[in-house]
This record gives sequence, C-alpha cells and structure tokens, in this order.
Amino acid sequence: MPRTRTIIPGVDKKLLIKDAAKLLPDPTRRLLLRGGLSLGALAVLGGCDIVDSDAAEGVLRKISKFNDGVQALLFNPNTLAPEYPESRITRPFPFNGYYAEDEAPEVDGKTYQLEVGGMIDNKEPWTLDKLYALPQVSQITRHVCVEGWSAIGKWTGTPLREFLRRVGADTRAKYVWFRCAEGYSTSIDMPTALHPQTQMTFKFDDQILSRKYGFPMKVRMPTKLGFKNPKYVMEMAVTDKYLGGYWEDQGYNWFSGS
Repeated sequence: MPRTRTIIPGVDKKLLIKDAAKLLPDPTRRLLLRGGLSLGALAVLGGCDIVDSDAAEGVLRKISKFNDGVQALLFNPNTLAPEYPESRITRPFPFNGYYAEDEAPEVDGKTYQLEVGGMIDNKEPWTLDKLYALPQVSQITRHVCVEGWSAIGKWTGTPLREFLRRVGADTRAKYVWFRCAEGYSTSIDMPTALHPQTQMTFKFDDQILSRKYGFPMKVRMPTKLGFKNPKYVMEMAVTDKYLGGYWEDQGYNWFSGS
C-alpha cells in the first residue's frame, strides 16, 4: 500500500524546495529550480518522508551532507582562486563576525602562543615572533560571505602547507581544526589545508592585522566561504576526527567552497 506523504502545516512547499536547493551543488540546484525535482524527489534524496519539522530538518541536513561530499570530490587542490590588482582592494574592508566589532577579542601579542597538536611531530607552541620569522607571501583575493556580500583584500602570511611541513604534520589525516580566542572553531579538509593559497595570515593591506581583522593570526582561504576563515586563531590540530565547528554545529555546510 503506498505511503501518504504529508507536509508540515503552514509550510510552503515551493519555499522549502528553494531552501533545500541552496544547499545543493550548482548543476543539481539548476535542475531543482527548473522544476525537474519535486518535493517527493527531495524526500528521496533525503531518504525519508517530510512529515514534520524534525523530518524536514533531517532532509535538509542530509542534502547538506550530500553537497559537502560533491564539493569535496569536485575540489581541485591545484586550481587557484582569482587574484586582483591593488586598485581593486576594498577600503575600508568590512568587519565580519557573529558579534559586534567592539566585542571582538583582544589578544596580547607579547604572551601569545599558537598551540599545535594532533597528528604532528613537533608540538611545541609558537610565539608570535617565531611565526613572523616564517617565509611570507601576499595575495589579493576576494572574501565571499555566506550573507551574500564580498570584498577584496590583500593578505600576507605563511602558506599553511609550509607550516604543516615544518611541524611534521601527517598530511594523510582528514582534517585541520582551529580554535579561536572568542570560542569560535572550525575545521577544513586536508586538500584545502595544502592548497597553495591557504595562508596563516599576519598582515592585512601591508599592516599587521588589527583587532578588527583577527590579530594575531587568521587563516585565509579564498577557496572557502568567509565563515570558514577563522580569526584570532589560538590552536591548530591535525586530526582524523571530525570536531565540528561553531556554524557547522548549527547546520551550515561543512565544506562550504566559495
């Protein structure tokens, strides 16, 4: 006997499909929004019927996980994000955070030490002077915010892959995880960590990072959405265990390529 598929009372099916489509990779999203997929197909993708709010959330989370997997498969660690001339730099570059600018953490650079752990050989902490002594490069790339805006900035620092090499990281591990001064955390896949433009950033627009932009260190990834670029980084770990993150634990896509 066929099962009866019901929908949450008061929920617009078309809007639900559009919300789900935002979580899908581009080819599938276009098919969905052209009408090639229905609410029934959406439920098939999610592996369950949409019968209440919990089920709907479960479907969206499954689609989000599916999207993460597709993006990871499509990610080319050798493809560079576009770079721009200095004339394109956005000034002033906007502050972004889940708190007001005057609530941003203040980190004492004199006592700062970056903690490193997990699947690495050398777990000694790094002072700011020691980090500044690393070879540094600059990039002018676009920051893409999940809220829909973007801005171009000049970032200077050490390629993360160079740092991972120096501490003897096991690059067969799945993740690199970051903990920040304000309690924020996130993790990235190892191919992104080894991408040539993924950078431990110490300067913005040729000046030492201000509090606004993440002093003493942020991790800049032009291949990721902005919320995946942690600021005020206090700890880094190489791990095979998925440790979640501030926004990821609230349902945001984990991979979140830009």
